Amino acid sequence: MLNNSQKLGNSGEKHAVQELKKAGYKIIETNFRTKSGEIDIIGRENDYIVFIEVKTRRTNSFGNAKYSVNHKKQKKICKAALYYLKSTNNINSKARFDVVLVSVINNEKKINIIKNAFGLVQ
Repeated sequence: MLNNSQKLGNSGEKHAVQELKKAGYKIIETNFRTKSGEIDIIGRENDYIVFIEVKTRRTNSFGNAKYSVNHKKQKKICKAALYYLKSTNNINSKARFDVVLVSVINNEKKINIIKNAFGLVQ
């Protein structure tokens, strides 16, 4: 059974996928999990494999969602991305890390795609 936070996150990821497709991304996989972490969405845009973290908020009272992808979270995403690239024989591919911010406040949805939000963190 999903709690409200999980439902909000799932809804945000669905909205993010729709918006990314409109923006020209090809979605390869969602909810890619490894022992070291999870990647919400893996896509392709032009020559890049893009690892996308989705942050969904109903309010800004906990701060802007952009700042919730801290160094520790970036490191987990990077480890999972390296695992993905190795396991799919794409280790020499160009890759980048994007963040999609989904705000759902008073039933109004706003989506912001931040390309190249952070670099490889080890």
